[in-house]
Amino acid sequence: MATQVPSGEFEPVATIDELEEAGSLVVRPGDRSIAIFEDEDEIFAVDNRCPHMGFPLTEGTVDDGILTCHWHHARFELSCGDTFDPFADDVQTYPVEVHDDTIYVHPDPERKADPVTHWTERLEHGLRENIGLVIAKSVIGLEDEGEPPERALATASTFGTQYNADGWGSGMTTLGVMANLYDAVSPDDRRRALNAGISEVASECAGQPPFFAQEPLSATDVSPEQLTDWFRHNVEVRDTDGAERVLRAAVRADVSQPHIANMLVGAATDHLYLDNGHRLDFINKAFELLDKIGWEHADEVLPSLVPGLADARRAEERSSWRQPIDLAGLLFDTYEELPAAATTPRDDEWIPPTGLIDTLLGDDPSAIVEALLEEVEAGAPANLLAETVTHAAATRVAQFGTSNEFNDWNTVHHTYSYVNAVHALTARADNWERYRGILDGAMSVYLDRFLNMPPAPIPSPSNIDRDPEAVLEELMECFEVERDEEVNRAGQLTAQYLAADGDVDVLKRKLGKALLREDVGFHTRQNVEAAFAQYDRTTNAEFADVHLVASARYLAAHTPTRRAGEQTYRIAERLNRGERIHEAAGND
Repeated sequence: MATQVPSGEFEPVATIDELEEAGSLVVRPGDRSIAIFEDEDEIFAVDNRCPHMGFPLTEGTVDDGILTCHWHHARFELSCGDTFDPFADDVQTYPVEVHDDTIYVHPDPERKADPVTHWTERLEHGLRENIGLVIAKSVIGLEDEGEPPERALATASTFGTQYNADGWGSGMTTLGVMANLYDAVSPDDRRRALNAGISEVASECAGQPPFFAQEPLSATDVSPEQLTDWFRHNVEVRDTDGAERVLRAAVRADVSQPHIANMLVGAATDHLYLDNGHRLDFINKAFELLDKIGWEHADEVLPSLVPGLADARRAEERSSWRQPIDLAGLLFDTYEELPAAATTPRDDEWIPPTGLIDTLLGDDPSAIVEALLEEVEAGAPANLLAETVTHAAATRVAQFGTSNEFNDWNTVHHTYSYVNAVHALTARADNWERYRGILDGAMSVYLDRFLNMPPAPIPSPSNIDRDPEAVLEELMECFEVERDEEVNRAGQLTAQYLAADGDVDVLKRKLGKALLREDVGFHTRQNVEAAFAQYDRTTNAEFADVHLVASARYLAAHTPTRRAGEQTYRIAERLNRGERIHEAAGND
């Protein structure tokens, strides 16, 4: 032990006799709460709050140089503070000196790492171990340090694309969904959104083998057109490795983003409605995530799409697309006419002709295909035609009959999320194959027609002079009660709020709050995000409100839930504020 008087950086906190009498001590130099222990004739000082959930470590025990917290049995090596248990963080230690039986502690030692590095490393650890509380604390910690959301998103993206041999799935899509929702939800819910997306990445990757990257083709001076042909050929024959090598070569060769979008959209529409539309949606979400974290991540993000794209189930292999009407044959025949039709100069002033929506919602697939092909030949821009089909898909959700089986909500949702992706990708890709996605989506809208029999009525708002805030309060109640009638009520109240000139941004924040507090599944998160995107993207004012009405109904059908994820998040938030979780453990 030291014999010289410590420097002014150390503060006297207790005597040896006081420590020996008490067994352990809590001292408070400055605003610190520090636990003092003696073990094997040495004195140690650590932060008194267990880094796991804040339990006072002086309530723990010391044996053989190991401090054990009694709440969840997290163990810490006393001299350095490192934990033996991955669910807990390392505990902060403080230098100790003793002079004339007085214990001195340095309450402001140099940290092992700066806070941003610390929380980034903890986030990586939470992802590897799939520990929700660690992820939540890390997300909150990074934001408290002023870090933009892109840091956490990029960390999760790198992990998710490297540690799942199956490649891009629902976890990475949820990450993209939450990245898109970030600015739309209220500021106090933004960390919830990040936490939800990152937690889904960790959950999806848990126990999976890593994604072993293929080297890009080393060929040089290969045209983008040749790379596209090679890529689509390899996807066609389900050669995942070959397709990945070509795609990596395109990224490394700095092929333009629109051309890479053409490659992926072309491959995804060479066959029909892959995996219930998920594959094209995943492509769109990958591009949208790259918009957030930067194109420099394209070499890790885009190849993760390849396994699912090559192995996807093709709709023409399903009986519903072959019998009693050969919808697949009808579409493939029409595809042959699309290249010539798409050469017509585009009419940016195009509006849907009278009756087109009725045709899309009708029961004659040949009429649907003919009407859309006629509009392509007439110069309908891909984005506006996709917008029209997306409106029809939203109408299916808005008119979904609650007498159907509950799982059929997913059927109308799959169509909606697919055409939302088609619509978004028309702004990235410029190839004629975009129109194939529009036709595929329209045929899925046709197949969903029985789920609108009888159709729930599109609400005709009444009492539009009501206070919009009062309408919102009633709307939020719809997400608290598990009854079929709340589904239609949610749609009616949403329409009423919009008709009363309620602030759409406020409505989005309220819907976002209802979404983020729940343990809802992948599809519900997709649905709300797609509705927000469509409302913002839609150029036809008559179409816009239906998206929010439809999504409010979908959300009401899938809430309330247990809210276990919200409980974990609130614990992390309270810990970050320094609250004593253990004193109210029974109430959380």
